This record gives sequence, structure tokens and C-alpha cells, in this order.
Amino acid sequence: MKRILIVDDAKVVRLVIKQILARNGFQVAGEATNGREALEKYKELKPDAVTMDIVMPEVDGIQGLKDILAYDKNAKVIMISAIDQRDALQESLLSGASDFVVKPFEDDRMVSALNSIFSKE
Repeated sequence: MKRILIVDDAKVVRLVIKQILARNGFQVAGEATNGREALEKYKELKPDAVTMDIVMPEVDGIQGLKDILAYDKNAKVIMISAIDQRDALQESLLSGASDFVVKPFEDDRMVSALNSIFSKE
């Protein structure tokens, strides 16, 4: 079972993602609320993939993505953003994100993004 680290500063969003993962055969490896915590948890938990919000306090998702990829160049990170964050999404993809999901997201979009990155293994 693939283990996913959920990174979002909004508790309600983490809860929604947790429910989607649980319903679709994924395991939640852990949670973080900003990019700095994401890197610490990534090192500690060694998840199979990360869902990373872009807009977060202290250290944003793009910096979190860059930090995780600097630590592990094979990390699989799916960025999550609101529809109006196109520039940030583009930057995150150029920085090495595996995929992205736009909020508000449907279960199947999140699941297809995860299945897609794991099918490339």
C-alpha cells in the first residue's frame, strides 16, 4: 500500500484528502502544515508520495517541493492549488513536481494523479 504525506495548512483540506486516500487504497504516512515541516516529515517518514499545497505560511509549497527534491531527487510530489495560481503551478512543474491537482478537486482527479505517478515506476 502506497504511503502519502499530506501537506496543507488547512486542517479541513487535510481531512478531505485523508478521506479520499483511505477510500482509494492509499495509506496516510503523515501530515504537515508548511514546506519546512514537509521536509522534516519527508525525511522521517519516507513516504511514497507527497500532496503539497502551494500557498502556506512560513515556507510555501514551491520551496517545500524544491527542498524535498534537493533531499531526494526521486521524490514524487503532487502540487495542489486554487485555479487562480497558474503561475505558481507552472513554477512548481518546472521545479520538478510530478503532477498537480486544482482545488476544489474531485476524488477521481486526486486518485488519477497518484495512480499516474506510481504507474511510471
